[in-house]
Amino acid sequence: MKKIITLYALLAAGFSFSQNIQNNPKSNHGNKFEQLGTILPTPNSYRAASGAPGNAYWQQRADYDIDAFLNEKELRLEGSEQVTYYNNSPDVLNYLWLQLDENQHNPNNESNYFDGSKVTQPLTDVQLDGLDPKKQLKDGGVNILSITDAAGKGLSYTVNYTMMRIDLPVPLKPNQQFVFKVKWNYKIPERMKVGGRGGYEYFEGDGNSLFTITQWYPRMCVYNDYGGWNNKQFTGRGEFALAFGNFKVRMKVPADHVVAATGVCSNYAEVLNPAQLAKWTASQTSDKPVEIVTLEEAKAKEKAPDYTNFKTWNYTAENVRDFAWGSSRKFVWDAMGIKQAGKTVMCMSYYPKESYALYSKYSTKTVAHTIRTYSKYTIDYPYPTAISVEAANGMEYPMICFNYGRTEADGTYTEKTKYGMIGVIIHEVGHNFFPMIVNSDERQWSWMDEGLNTFMQFLTEQEFDNNYPSARGPAYKIVDYMKMSKDQLEPIMTNSENINNFGANAYGKPATALNILRETVMGRELFDFAFKQYAQRWEFRHPTPADFFRTMEDASGVDLDWFWRAWFYDTDPVDISLDSVKAFTLTKGKEVEEKIEPVKINRPDAFDHISKVRNRESGIKFLVDIDTSLRDYYYYNKPAEDDYKAKLTRNENAKLSTMTDEEFKKYENNYYYELIFSNKGGAVMPIIIQWNYADGTSEVERISAYIWRKDENKVTKTFVKYKEVKSIQIDPYRETADINEANNSWPKAEVKTRMEIFKSKRSARFDNNDVNFMQKAKGKK
Repeated sequence: MKKIITLYALLAAGFSFSQNIQNNPKSNHGNKFEQLGTILPTPNSYRAASGAPGNAYWQQRADYDIDAFLNEKELRLEGSEQVTYYNNSPDVLNYLWLQLDENQHNPNNESNYFDGSKVTQPLTDVQLDGLDPKKQLKDGGVNILSITDAAGKGLSYTVNYTMMRIDLPVPLKPNQQFVFKVKWNYKIPERMKVGGRGGYEYFEGDGNSLFTITQWYPRMCVYNDYGGWNNKQFTGRGEFALAFGNFKVRMKVPADHVVAATGVCSNYAEVLNPAQLAKWTASQTSDKPVEIVTLEEAKAKEKAPDYTNFKTWNYTAENVRDFAWGSSRKFVWDAMGIKQAGKTVMCMSYYPKESYALYSKYSTKTVAHTIRTYSKYTIDYPYPTAISVEAANGMEYPMICFNYGRTEADGTYTEKTKYGMIGVIIHEVGHNFFPMIVNSDERQWSWMDEGLNTFMQFLTEQEFDNNYPSARGPAYKIVDYMKMSKDQLEPIMTNSENINNFGANAYGKPATALNILRETVMGRELFDFAFKQYAQRWEFRHPTPADFFRTMEDASGVDLDWFWRAWFYDTDPVDISLDSVKAFTLTKGKEVEEKIEPVKINRPDAFDHISKVRNRESGIKFLVDIDTSLRDYYYYNKPAEDDYKAKLTRNENAKLSTMTDEEFKKYENNYYYELIFSNKGGAVMPIIIQWNYADGTSEVERISAYIWRKDENKVTKTFVKYKEVKSIQIDPYRETADINEANNSWPKAEVKTRMEIFKSKRSARFDNNDVNFMQKAKGKK
């Protein structure tokens, strides 16, 4: 005869009671799992419901033929261009809009006045000058000298700050083209003082300058199917979207300058000496960087600058959306060719002596690594060159980018500078893919290029070195931002110009979201396929957020509307709390005596994030292992990792009465754990549980975010285990950006504060008895 056990029945009732709560869709049933519906634009023949370009998709084209003169003596740029604009739209156009970004430095530009400012201490001369833009920016901005049609007849135009409208003499019909010419000049700004992407940097030590000529010519605005003319003003932050086209550019510069530019130089034989030309040829098949212009040559030119003689460098670029260049006698230039998709890509770096020790070792190899890694996850790099220029800042253009990474005078550098330099090179070179090829609208949605690119930067850094200290990507890196008060948070889908915490909102949070999708929600296989589909679908096209969201779902078969809603349209943080744990075992009428012992939670340390673990397990070949010359002092001297300890508190243990011996044998070794979770943050996410057993082993169990679909606030779930559990950790790899780790464990764990972690790191570093570890190193063992 069976004895129906009272507490066993309570356990079963617990299942039933929990289920009834979840099936009752009262106030706990919100809209977090509803489809986005009308939040997204309606699909049409231009943009399909799948996220792909529609069967009637179109985009405009603009070709440029430009002559430029860099007058170093007067610090003035003079230019003339012929633009051929192709109207591929179904619309008749009565006027054209162009961008005049250099009017950012016009003292009358309204954007120089509509931001607030505070007095901070100590004050610098640059800050004081910035309080009076009319004085600081005197004579700044673009001077339009003439605008004519192809026959030289003047055209009517209107300048509206950073935008210029050209009125067409005859409406431009579909499938027609219009040719016009512009002459202009402007005073080149000292960008280190007045800001901006382009300008010059003056080196007091040797009296020379380094010029970065960017956003420098009147450029066509995008005209597209979803927004018409993209003529929103340039205020310095939200960057730009441009039409693709072909460029022919001739740059007349001082004869002792070296020019780096978008595209391919067609007259190296005229501007290089025979020795340099021979090294250029050799670099195309070299497996390591070849110095075409050496450090000694650059130093010699610095001492005897030539302002009276000139050379013209001729460049061509096909199917690019922009053209930028750098020019200086200070440049050292190295290059090497790599094979990518069956063709040679020239990876090159240009840098002054002030960054020689870092750039000669790392820059060009980092460019090559970036091209290879991004190509693996997105599209094969289509261009013939990829260039990194050291210019004390970071900014990107097709085939060329400007980065930072200066050393001390003796060639030493800090660990922070080294990794900061490698990271910014990866990031800016990576922008070739987003948005130079996958051409999203940066003026509207910065996250579509900065966020996606920062995510790819993270993947590339981790394949550079599995111990790379990535600043963004791992979920726990965004926690401090997500902890901020609601009035300081904004949805990712906020317009670029209106974002307060730009770095976190446009770079960090979307990159984190994508990494969570890849590692936690979708899995690498589904995510990587869908992400690659997005890049391939929108290569050399103009995608919108809806195209990205729809493609990721269409190509993976995963409903992600709840995720887009939580991470891109809302500001709720993740805070999943493990509120209580009830442990049940079967006994034959006697109470279980429980031992209370302190244990160490088997939890990965802060440096061992989920991407690092899976990269190691998947056998990725890291660049620092392939090319050991990239290892330096900091590679061999790592800071101590954090030790997380826990205190065990008495759990609640239920008693179960007896059943027949035969039935009891089925269950006598089982352990039942009823866990109650609450969603304190608001954002729904998967629940990741690490079970740490009494025998010292661990197991990670993952539950889909859909567990919250019927009750977004509280969930009760019971698990059967076949050995005793000593502790439980929620989100053990810190992969969901949970803002409160104090409620993630059972028994409750001690969570170290930042100050405690900082102190332990400092102590570990000083234990090395190496002062240089805390100061700087020359990149040696």
